[in-house]
Amino acid sequence: MGTPIMRHFAFEHLREGALRDTSAKFHALATEVDETLPDGPEKSTALRKLLEAKDAAVRAALDV
Repeated sequence: MGTPIMRHFAFEHLREGALRDTSAKFHALATEVDETLPDGPEKSTALRKLLEAKDAAVRAALDV
């Protein structure tokens, strides 16, 4: 993982189920963003906001 924020998109440590599935989807998108967009403040903002969205989605998946 290149960009330091990418460590927060790891999902392998989660048990199989809704939390892992939800987190894996965000990991895939974050990886695509990280690998295809040029480094800069907008990429950093995109990844930070995606991380915020992932955190909210994983919290929502706790109720599944």
